[in-house]
This record gives sequence, structure tokens and C-alpha cells, in this order.
Amino acid sequence: MYSSYLLLVLACRALLADAAALPYIFNRAVNDTTALAPSRSDIQRQLGPLLTSGASIYFPSSPQFADATSRWSSYAEPQIAVVVEPAAAKDVAVTVSFANKHGISFLAVNKGHGSTSTLGAVHINTDGKSASVGGGSYNQELIEATWSNGKASASGSCACVGVMGVALGGGLGRYQGYYGLLQDNIVDVDLVLASGEIITVSEQSHPDLFWGLKGAGHNFGIVTRFTIKLYDSPVNDWYFAQFVFTQDKLEALVTQVNKMMDNGTQRKELMNYFIYAWNPQISSTDPIIVLTIYYIGTKEQAAPYTKPYFDLNPVFHNDSSVPYPKLASATGLGDEDFSCAHGYNRLQYPVGLLTYNVSNTRAVYNMYKSQTTAVPALNLSTVVFEGYSLEGVKAVDPVSTAYPHREDNILASILAVYAPNPSLDKTAISWARQVRDLMHAGQPGRKLNAYVNYAFGDETQEQVYGYEPWRLERLRGLKRKYDPQGRFNFYEPIKV
Repeated sequence: MYSSYLLLVLACRALLADAAALPYIFNRAVNDTTALAPSRSDIQRQLGPLLTSGASIYFPSSPQFADATSRWSSYAEPQIAVVVEPAAAKDVAVTVSFANKHGISFLAVNKGHGSTSTLGAVHINTDGKSASVGGGSYNQELIEATWSNGKASASGSCACVGVMGVALGGGLGRYQGYYGLLQDNIVDVDLVLASGEIITVSEQSHPDLFWGLKGAGHNFGIVTRFTIKLYDSPVNDWYFAQFVFTQDKLEALVTQVNKMMDNGTQRKELMNYFIYAWNPQISSTDPIIVLTIYYIGTKEQAAPYTKPYFDLNPVFHNDSSVPYPKLASATGLGDEDFSCAHGYNRLQYPVGLLTYNVSNTRAVYNMYKSQTTAVPALNLSTVVFEGYSLEGVKAVDPVSTAYPHREDNILASILAVYAPNPSLDKTAISWARQVRDLMHAGQPGRKLNAYVNYAFGDETQEQVYGYEPWRLERLRGLKRKYDPQGRFNFYEPIKV
């Protein structure tokens, strides 16, 4: 069972490999300090008294350490020396200041196994129009808290993912047809800067930084609390229909999805999600196609959109109406599902699309089948196509936030998944890139857009943060102002 929390993990540079040898997502940290890592006793003696009474410090010998450092992807794990579990924003600030003083690199993470709930509460404000949410909160927690009060909010789609981690990179999700991206619904943020200073960021306070947090936020600080907009829930129950097809139905299925999405103008109540995956119970020779249709409404209202897929004669289907908090687990994206499991290497490469190139989706299928057949250790991998409604997303001026990809209608990605095995890493990375590049080749003349929340780490700045020169220059200016030493440079850092 997961609990919500915010952790700071301290990775001493004395314990890290040479920067040039680190995997992509860890080889860009800027840290010119040469101070030696303090000992365990030094940390307890110097940092411990600065923390509030509810905070905890875990070392590798602590029984809580393994759970606290467990990761969704085991690839490129940092060498963690100590974990601080804060109980208040002050704990985050003093930990950052302590790390700065001693030349220690740090990461902030939220959501995991077996932890107490810290900085993770959801409080509905008295006007019912917003909620105050701890920086450690995760999607399922937010969904349950709002739904139980007759409210709805933007959120990510996978139950186990931290809310603010999603929002800082944009925040695609099922309600975006109604309310826009998750980031579009953030009212204000309490942020710990690289200096250890705590500030509140909004349209009225540090508006320049507020703009940058919406699409590139992991570059600038650690969120300890935020306010999010709430809405009256449009329905109590959502309808879904899930279909399993054999590969001979691929072209007909993709053609129908294109028709349903209508170049990004589908109804705001309607969304789809399909994957290529292996299921030997259905076929031991060919990957299957799993399509999920979500509808904010009843089965009868959704029928015109689901009937064409029933008519394709799937080998299996399941459909039901469920309360919104149960939707993720009902469709394989819940806390206890494989999509949230720890202990695997997961390497993701995204590409934004406008529409599906039918022959290209077949070529991608063939490449997926060929490689996972040749290397069976990769057969947990999936190719994922996400087609959310876009009405609320496209209603927002693209200039108003740092998020650069509002013109994309589809988010496609390859997710290479395998048990940790260093001998497979190069093969998996090379193959995932090939699949990503092939998907991109299906839209000739269009530049590659890479959703930052899914990015692997070796993409160009333009692919992740946008091709408009003004946009990158504005982000570089914010980076120089708020993180001049590159303390938040561990993932897709803005190059200054």
C-alpha cells in the first residue's frame, strides 16, 4: 500500500561515479563544491536538531531505508547516502541549506511504499472552489478527496504518480477536455529554492517563475504545498470499455480511432488509450492490442463511440460504469497494478503526434514484435498511445505557460521495461530510440516534440522545451536567476 509523502534524498558526491560515466539523467548536475560528505554522526548532530519533531532521518542501515529509496524505475539509480523525510516545509528548506553547506547533491521525491504521510494532505477550502494540497500528495489521494466532496479537479491518469511531479511538466489527464492540463489549474505554490529560501509563487507573486513552473518546474525548486482549482463533479460514475484485439485488426482499429478523434476535436467527455503488449494467454506468437475508451457519462451516451470497436469483434472486452476513484484500478492503472510496480528498469521515449499514420503504426508494431521476440527479456515493454480530449488544453494561450506542446493531439511513447540487467541497457536504449524515431517518421516534416515528464534525458532542449527562441531564452533567464548553481540539474536541465 502506498502512502503520500515528500522525501529528500542526499547523494554525496564522494559516493557518485565520475560524471562523464553516469547515465543520461544523472550526468548533467552542476556542482563545483569539493567538500567531503559529512559522516552519519555529523548529519545526526548537525542536521537533526534543525528539523521539526515529526521529521525523520534514514541511513542505509535503517529499516525504513529500502522502502524510502525504492523507485518506479531502477535504471540509473543514484547512490543515496541518507534520506530525510520532512514533516514541514521548514524541514525541506533546512535540508537543502545543509546540503549546500556540505557540497552534497540532493533529490526530492514523493510517493512510495511503507512511509508515513508527510506533506501529503488534501484540504478542501471553505468556498469549495479550490483545495490546498501537500507537495507529497499523489493522484489517487487527490481524486478520492475531491470526489468524496462532490468535486473534481485536473490530475494525472496513473493512480500512483505524485500530483505535483506531473504538474511541473504539464500534466495530461482524463479531465483535461474540461479543465485543461493539471498545470493550468494551479493557483499558487509554496516553493523551496536552491538557496533554501521558501517563497510563495503565483500570478501575483514571482509571476515570472510561476510561468516557468508550468512546464519546466523541476528546474527551479521543491514544491511543499500548492492550491489547485476545483469544480463541481460533472458525474459520479465514469463509463469505460476495454477491448483486446489481435494484430490483424490493427489498421481498422487505428482508422476508427482517427475518425473518433477527428484531428483533436473529439468531445470533451471522450478519450482513448491503446497499447501494444504481450499476453501469451491470447497469443504466444503476436503481441496484442489493448484499447480503452473512457467516457464521462453513461454507457448509453458512449455507445455511438464504442459500437465500432465492438463491431471489430475483439477477442475480449470488458465494460462497466464505476465511481471515478475506482477508474484507474478498473483499467490497469491503479496503485497495485504492474504499471505502478517498483523493481524494474523502465526507459521511456515520447513523441507528440497530430494524427495516426496507419501504415506507420503497423511498422511500429512490427518493430516492437521483432525486438521483443529476439530479446524475450524485453517482452514486458509496451508501446503506448494516449488520446485525451483537448478542448480544455487548446483553450489556454500557449504563450501563457512554459509548456510548449499544446498543438499535439496524441502522446505516443515506447516504454522499455525489463528486470535490472546492465548487459541489456544499451540494447534497450538503442531499441527504444529506434521505435521513437520510427513513430516520429510517420509525420514527415514535423519536428519532434518530447513531453518532459516522459523524456529519457538525451533529448535536445528544443524537443523538450519548445522550438521558439523566446521560450528557451525566457527559461534560461529564470534558471540563471533562481538556480544559478544548477542544484536542480538532475533531470532535463535547462542549459544556460
